[in-house]
Amino acid sequence: MRPSVIDKPACWPPPNLTDYVASRAAFSWASAQSKLAEMAGGGLNMAYQAVFRHATSARRDHVALRWIGRGGERRDVSYGELAARVARFCNVLRGLGVQRGDRVFALCGRVPELYVAALGTLTLGAVFSPLFSAFGPEPIRARLAMGRARVLVTTDTLYRNKVQGLRASLPELRHILLLGPAEAADEAAGVHDLERRMAAAEADATPVATAPEEVALLHFTSGTTGKPKGALHVHQAIVAHHTTAVSALDLRPDDVFWCTADPGWVTGTSYGIFAPLSVGATLLVDEGEFDAARWLELLGEHGVNVWYTAPTAVRMMMRAGATAQGRPPGRLRFIASVGEPLNPEAVFWGLEAFGLPIHDNWWQTETGGIMLANFAALPIRPGSMGLPLPGIEAGVVRRDGDAVHEVADGEEGELALRPGWPSMFRGYLDDEARTRACFASGWYLSGDLARRDRDGYFWFVGRSDDVIKSAGHLIGPFEVESALLEHPAVAEAAAIGVPDQVTFERVKAFVSLRPGHEVTEALRRELLGFARTRLGASVAPKEIDFLPNLPRTRSGKILRRLLKARELGLPEGDTSTLEAGA
Repeated sequence: MRPSVIDKPACWPPPNLTDYVASRAAFSWASAQSKLAEMAGGGLNMAYQAVFRHATSARRDHVALRWIGRGGERRDVSYGELAARVARFCNVLRGLGVQRGDRVFALCGRVPELYVAALGTLTLGAVFSPLFSAFGPEPIRARLAMGRARVLVTTDTLYRNKVQGLRASLPELRHILLLGPAEAADEAAGVHDLERRMAAAEADATPVATAPEEVALLHFTSGTTGKPKGALHVHQAIVAHHTTAVSALDLRPDDVFWCTADPGWVTGTSYGIFAPLSVGATLLVDEGEFDAARWLELLGEHGVNVWYTAPTAVRMMMRAGATAQGRPPGRLRFIASVGEPLNPEAVFWGLEAFGLPIHDNWWQTETGGIMLANFAALPIRPGSMGLPLPGIEAGVVRRDGDAVHEVADGEEGELALRPGWPSMFRGYLDDEARTRACFASGWYLSGDLARRDRDGYFWFVGRSDDVIKSAGHLIGPFEVESALLEHPAVAEAAAIGVPDQVTFERVKAFVSLRPGHEVTEALRRELLGFARTRLGASVAPKEIDFLPNLPRTRSGKILRRLLKARELGLPEGDTSTLEAGA
């Protein structure tokens, strides 16, 4: 029988729960910010904290970024070299007339230029927004339009295949900066060869002295209805990135750190760029796709000390039989995961495969940084999200009209946090109503259902809405449904998440057809391909079922929860508002 708690020796203070409580009581974000500002000479510009303060110190020649290409090629970039390239990119933007506060988007894979673009944008005081390169044209168009993108950094191939045909619908997108071979470059059309412009730019720039509350990042996340939500984060967020990297991930300046998340998602920026660089660590960047055997080689060959990955990747490694035979590969000492719940079997598999347990933690796009964690120095509760970080007050609440109240330990409710930490989003872009809906009675309401045990550990139960958690990504059903409705055969569409042993949930869609169209296997395949082309493989449904009519209320709202209950064989709940015959 598996134990319910994994005890382990202390890796950093506090060494036990008593000291953990004391450290929480003594911690304040104001003192953390003051300490970081003092180390940096007073500047909170995220690029200054992550690069320039190291480049002007004894760490100038320390490796900041080690890039492993798809073909196995390796490139080491020191903090001094990174600062020079970041300065060049900043000056490229200046030369194009980009102003403080303008939005610069990136659509590309894990290549060094992506990291340079993110940091160079912030050096100028502009706002950086990453996009997942596997998105299809429609998610890309929607986010560029909502974010009023001024500049897009991308590759020649991605531009031709996914963006070029959208330019007419994006009048505010003035400049495209192409990475690598830039065959589509056309200066008159605002399509530029980035390498050529970088070579001509000066390798010196002073980061703008941004205010702590000045917007730095725009991250998009999916909602149940309507368009994606653009969460705004400020330069002060670097205080939380730095502090949580040390406290939750046990990250140290001489470590090699590997975050496997793509920078197109918030994990890949908060902990794939800013947190490790702010600490002064070496960031390992792997351009290639998942391969269990190759990942094991990377961990050992490059002396990774701290590895931050997704439960989906862990389960894929389990399925592939990847193992280091119970010994940590190379210098590995700490493994953490985030994205969706990490099942207890995966925690114990870590012990068997690597001689190290896997520490789950929890946070969201809106929180900007880790909020709950299974710490290095404290016992792990396998299957738990962990304990709140110092400076974070978390609770489990239930809504009662416009008010909320906390529930007793052991009872289920919505996971909520007291606002005030530095990386908390400052609102949704151009959507005050959606922003206000996230807060009530002095709490930020996460939308995740949870319970807290008597020792203070939090446990994930599910979502309070219809958002689908798949492979660590949040997928809004509305985007999936909207894409399917563009097909001439589809009259109605609804998307839900169904359990998946590897990705936690996979997207399944239900459609009803317009008159004159018949249910056939060929049409099913056609709709799957149609959705994949528009949405990209990560968002598109993996299954489609046909129904004569979708269940809806008398007021016309499609009941996704009912579809999910029927799919999973669960009780249907209240159906008093269900339209007759649905």
